[in-house]
Amino acid sequence: MTVDQMNQLSTSQDGGPEILPLGRDGWLVRFALTPEPWAMAAVQRLHALGRASVLPGVTRVAPSLTSVLFSYDPDGTDRSVLRAQIARLLEGEDWHHATPEPATRVWQVPVSFGGDHGPDLAEVAGMTGLSPEQVIREITQTPLRVLAIGFAPGQPYLGLLPEAFDLPRMTSLNPQVPQGAIALAVRQIVLFANASPTGWRQVARTAFRVFRPDSDTPLPLSASDEMRLVPVSGAEMDGLLASGDPSGGAKLELRS
Repeated sequence: MTVDQMNQLSTSQDGGPEILPLGRDGWLVRFALTPEPWAMAAVQRLHALGRASVLPGVTRVAPSLTSVLFSYDPDGTDRSVLRAQIARLLEGEDWHHATPEPATRVWQVPVSFGGDHGPDLAEVAGMTGLSPEQVIREITQTPLRVLAIGFAPGQPYLGLLPEAFDLPRMTSLNPQVPQGAIALAVRQIVLFANASPTGWRQVARTAFRVFRPDSDTPLPLSASDEMRLVPVSGAEMDGLLASGDPSGGAKLELRS
């Protein structure tokens, strides 16, 4: 590792932010190497600033858990000028205490906890020192933001949960959770787009589909959306799943 690379690594660990090249058509602003809560808040703040700013040539502003990607048209964009514009966006902000903009889209999504729909609920309760009812209450009373979308088409990482849910992943993989599984680890929730193996603990399930390839809007969620999980009974969830309606009973509220 070169001295410059070591300096970059040190800067990132100390909180950055760094502006790093990503291929010939991207600049990546990285706040941290691990998903610290402050870094995830900073990402949401910069994502909102980037989308609201007029940055010539930029084709997409996409967040991950700890970084924001500015993709651009390399044939019609001055790379160095764009980097300077991104640097100006970063000026004057205390990124360690960044406050995300309020969500303009809020989803109310029915979910069923425990039983067949949440087989790991009791284990999560034991690990947090809460009762299953308290676990459900903590999760459903937390306004979850879409921090990033990835791993599978449309699949959101939602957070952050209270500190009691800073739980490690399982030591061995669950061979498969179903489409719509609500699983958690490290203060985050994943809503699974498809049946999948995972090391996260499944506490609930929803009929809300986050990937709809036959729809005019195949990816209904957007980064920075807010999601509220609304508890329903297992029988109600069985009915929602059987209906085949990809909305799964979810409602979208638009806020100014």
